Amino acid sequence: MHVLVTGVAGFIGHHLALRLLARGDSVVGIDNMNDYYDVKLKENRLKRFPAGKNFIFLKLDITDRAAVQTLFEEQKFDAVVNLAAQAGVRYSITNPHAYIDANIVGFINLIEGARHTSVKHFVFASSSSVYGANTRLPLSEDDNVDHPLSLYAATKKANELMAHSYANLFQLPCTGLRFFTVYGPWGRPDMALFKFTKAILADEPIQVFNHGNMIRDFTYIDDIVEGVMRVVDATAKPDSTWTGDKPNPAISYAPYRIFNIGNNNPIQLMRYINALEDCLGKKAKMDMLPMQPGDVPATAADVSRLQNAVDFRPRTEVETGIAKFVDWYRSYYH
Repeated sequence: MHVLVTGVAGFIGHHLALRLLARGDSVVGIDNMNDYYDVKLKENRLKRFPAGKNFIFLKLDITDRAAVQTLFEEQKFDAVVNLAAQAGVRYSITNPHAYIDANIVGFINLIEGARHTSVKHFVFASSSSVYGANTRLPLSEDDNVDHPLSLYAATKKANELMAHSYANLFQLPCTGLRFFTVYGPWGRPDMALFKFTKAILADEPIQVFNHGNMIRDFTYIDDIVEGVMRVVDATAKPDSTWTGDKPNPAISYAPYRIFNIGNNNPIQLMRYINALEDCLGKKAKMDMLPMQPGDVPATAADVSRLQNAVDFRPRTEVETGIAKFVDWYRSYYH
């Protein structure tokens, strides 16, 4: 296939593009290379791509409507995987406009490009954050998600609604993927594992929110990528079981569906920290802090829909995944 991967210099984007190339697909990767976090890390991710005609990188901002339109007209993609977004829950409190620009304006530019050029499958990153105030665990795609706790979550829910409208109006096959706390080598410096590792090695305290009483469905990057790969190949189709009398938000009469991709094995944050301490051979100093605005105390993914659709569920144990991250971190930062 000829695939567009947006956010290709990002954590998930570059891992996915490498997998697509490895199996013989051609990839156009775009990224605006913004400075939300270390640009050098993004540049080094791009250096991992093999030289050759099957991969093209373009520095392009998805908010640039004309540039996105030209890209779609010139390339004629078979599939699009939209991983470009302004990420981060806490950052959305202080910089809301960045989320509207990237996650709403950028999204509509991409999905418009897809529908005008007959893209066969539009796959996009949503987030477990859309579950917001929901407390019944595990979190299921079948549940209502109308109570977001942050603007970031609200923009991801908006993406799901926008995609459904395009699936309905233009029969554009769309699949949304709700990722659960992704971690692993080449990860984002604003994520907990990266921050914890850096602080522990520097003999500085780590910030532990909600006094450590957090539960997360930490999902290793290789599991995320495997799930995305399988979903890309399984084009969304209308579901005849959907009914307007009991509208299930996970499926539709249109070619549209939503999947969780999570480890389906939620753990206490303290187990995560203890596993990191074991790998580093050093104990963490901890600042126990209250819950942060926009955060949730627990996440846990029901992945039965993903497993039924593409015969896959993440299985990497957190101790295994953290060990691989620490090996990468020590090598990358010497």
